[in-house]
Amino acid sequence: MSKDAHENVITLAIETSCDETSVAVMKNGREVLSNIVASQIDQHQKYGGVVPEVASRKHIENINQVIERALREADLTFEALTHVAVTYGPGLVGALLVGLSAAKAIAFARGIPLNGVNHIEGHIYANFIEHKELEPPFMCLIVSGGHTHLIYMKNYGDYEVLGKTRDDAAGETFDKIGRALGLRYPGGPEIDKLSKKGNKEAIRFPKAYLERESHDFSFSGLKSSVLNYLNSEKMKGRKVNIEDVAASFQQSVIEILVEKTIKCAIEKQAPLIVLAGGVAANTGLRELMKKECFRNGLELRYPSIKLCTDNAAMIGCAGYYNYISGRFSDLHLNAKSNLKFENRKT
Repeated sequence: MSKDAHENVITLAIETSCDETSVAVMKNGREVLSNIVASQIDQHQKYGGVVPEVASRKHIENINQVIERALREADLTFEALTHVAVTYGPGLVGALLVGLSAAKAIAFARGIPLNGVNHIEGHIYANFIEHKELEPPFMCLIVSGGHTHLIYMKNYGDYEVLGKTRDDAAGETFDKIGRALGLRYPGGPEIDKLSKKGNKEAIRFPKAYLERESHDFSFSGLKSSVLNYLNSEKMKGRKVNIEDVAASFQQSVIEILVEKTIKCAIEKQAPLIVLAGGVAANTGLRELMKKECFRNGLELRYPSIKLCTDNAAMIGCAGYYNYISGRFSDLHLNAKSNLKFENRKT
């Protein structure tokens, strides 16, 4: 495509990978004309986590209204759209299919291209929306409810996966420990709040470093250690200080996240680190990463809270760069609940 062909590209983006029905309208990838998120947290809180069947039904109820609202807020119609970007994985398959079906219908009806986006990739691109000057290369730590990845982004669409979790994702571990502590769903933000009142050195929980040269993560052992501690204290009839448990647990998670990210950035000679995903909103992680980046002469960027969690704007930004690179999907694109984030070159 010529440079002129990249001007005034209007993207309709749809994200329904889990429990948020989100639709955004983007201009030239980084300008947000609208970004609507219909949350289902209230529906799932009573279950202590996301119920896939409930999520799918709510997406069906919400999707058309959210699309209409996004276009109305952007003051545009379907005729103005250049292409449609949509999350096709990973995520809950029923939830993904709702957004994917809507995106394919719009692309077919309007005769415009469809761009399938990996949800994990979308989280990286939230930073491009927040920081207009941001350009690759950089090291990215993606931490969310379902994913924990260390990605070296050399250029747009050019990724090297350096590390990932071998078991539980960081955000998943936060939610499970939050449930064990009797906190409301989602547990991550609640633990972050409690940590501010607790002593992070009160309890020594383990950190898994794995093999000497590995950049992978493992949080299952830490999760088990916290659960064992809680059970042991209960059996002994001792009152648990949940603020101290929250602070000590959180510190074990963020220390290993920060240490491995800094190590990868130095090895790759990347001058910049970016955070992405829901756990990137964690204040303890931001503060420790900022401190260690300063100590090692590295720059740090992260999105605002609303762009850390699942949203369609990040999918639209990633879809735009796929679009201008000539990467398109056909109407046979299907949802892939276990879609991997793999090495890719432009």
